[in-house]
Amino acid sequence: MTKITLVKKVHPDGTACRKCRDVLGRIERDGVWGRIDRVVVADERDPDSEGMRLAARFHVERAPFFIVERPGEPPQIYTVYLRLLREELKREASEPDEVRELMSTARLDFI
Repeated sequence: MTKITLVKKVHPDGTACRKCRDVLGRIERDGVWGRIDRVVVADERDPDSEGMRLAARFHVERAPFFIVERPGEPPQIYTVYLRLLREELKREASEPDEVRELMSTARLDFI
């Protein structure tokens, strides 16, 4: 059974990263919340938070990211939501969403 974990980031002032908020909104609009098994926080105020440990373990430097786990296979990491949507959730993104994703690359939030 496939398990999907979403890792989102919280800044030192306690606010969620902008890109994380954008992706959370897309997940809701796309109706795929039911496919996300866990949400984990990479809290910059706590370097030992589960999300920060996962980012270090998988050498991920930007948030949000997704960990897709299947029994007997190495975890697959996605740092781009639309790629996860297409490859794992078997959904197509609208053209405006794809353009928005490309344009938002400059707004990536690093862990």
